[in-house]
Amino acid sequence: MHRFVPGAHRFLLAAAALAAPAMACAQAMPDMAMPGLPASAPPSTMPAMTMGEGDTMPAAFGPYPVTREASGTAWQPDASPMQGVMRRRGDWTLMGEALLNGVGGDQSGPRGDRRFFVSGMIMGMATGALSSRDTVALRAMLSPDPLMGARGYPLLLAAGETADGRTPLIDRQHPHDLFMELSATYSRRLGGNASVFVYAGLPGEPAFGPGSFMHRLSIMDSPEAPITHHWFDSTHITFGVVTAGVMRGAVKIEGSRFKGREPDQNRYDIEAPRLDSTAVRASWNPTATLALQTSWARLKSPEQLSPGEDQERWSASAIYTHAIGARGYLATTAAWGRKTEIAADGHRGPALDARLLEGTVKPDDRWTLFARAERVDTDELLAPPGAVHGPVYTVGKLSVGAIRDVRLTRAVKVGLGALVARSLTPNGLDPSYGGDRTSGMAFVRVKVG
Repeated sequence: MHRFVPGAHRFLLAAAALAAPAMACAQAMPDMAMPGLPASAPPSTMPAMTMGEGDTMPAAFGPYPVTREASGTAWQPDASPMQGVMRRRGDWTLMGEALLNGVGGDQSGPRGDRRFFVSGMIMGMATGALSSRDTVALRAMLSPDPLMGARGYPLLLAAGETADGRTPLIDRQHPHDLFMELSATYSRRLGGNASVFVYAGLPGEPAFGPGSFMHRLSIMDSPEAPITHHWFDSTHITFGVVTAGVMRGAVKIEGSRFKGREPDQNRYDIEAPRLDSTAVRASWNPTATLALQTSWARLKSPEQLSPGEDQERWSASAIYTHAIGARGYLATTAAWGRKTEIAADGHRGPALDARLLEGTVKPDDRWTLFARAERVDTDELLAPPGAVHGPVYTVGKLSVGAIRDVRLTRAVKVGLGALVARSLTPNGLDPSYGGDRTSGMAFVRVKVG
């Protein structure tokens, strides 16, 4: 394992290098930046995102609109607006995007806290059509999350992972690693609208669940992580993943082998890969506005604090996206997930379900409105000292927010936003979560793309 020296200057240097293609495109080639450009044409008439006369951006995994691709190998509706700014260099298409938030959060009640933190991501991608049948894509993504410290930020009802390698992290959201994705993809067109592909990442995202929350158009503008994160998309940073798949038209079948253990508390390193877990996913985009998926995964020892337990997960989701005007859209996601702990002797714990409904309405280039409703069965909130699991409680959370953006250039804008959230807990949790259960965040963001 190679470990990088912690420190803010390391992130800033790496971020600057990764953001360079995006900023270069934004400054030198502004007419190639297409923020908010809807891509609602059906797949048969839109094989790739047009960049200019005679130029197209090929999709990484098959002959379909590049707007279908979300995080990892996940799909979203073809009608999703194109994110990022692009530039052509010889046979390669470069794309860059960034979303950085400075957030002040206030989680009320006896288990709440206040904190200012920085979150977001910077991503760069290079796609090359090696021939009429062969395509290669390289992707790198960084996060400023490690700057918030090991304990992350306050988030009532959240649970999962550990802050220090010794105690569970409860009522807080853990920071993501500096390196969120370093991946490569090779795809080969079989003829017509079919293709096969191989994706590998260190780190990367296996074939499970919908796209990760910071890339889902239905909620990516919210700086608050969902409490359902460890049901749907906590595997989006996996240190070692290989995915192979086949797609034809609107259907894709894929399977992954990946490292089941979640990233440790060292947020600046690259961890040793291990392919000990399995995931399979079936995806179907029946129309340009709808993306459906169902998936299953068996994770080997995912939690550092309970190494003798494996985990089984199920997921199903539907994502709907519809363009509004030239730069607006409506995007919604409905999802269900289930996770079950499996002890070393094969004993299965209770099935813990999660339900999620989220949506974003962007009527124009200035305003963004978003909301999320969640409900989870969790056994981590009141675990006894020294234990990871405790009584099962069903809890929920509602949040709603808005952002007002000011566009500085065609590709760069700055926004001011706020959200308010309400925690929903049963009577059995009143001694711990009593009092005012309303929380909020105010934030400023910079978005490239």
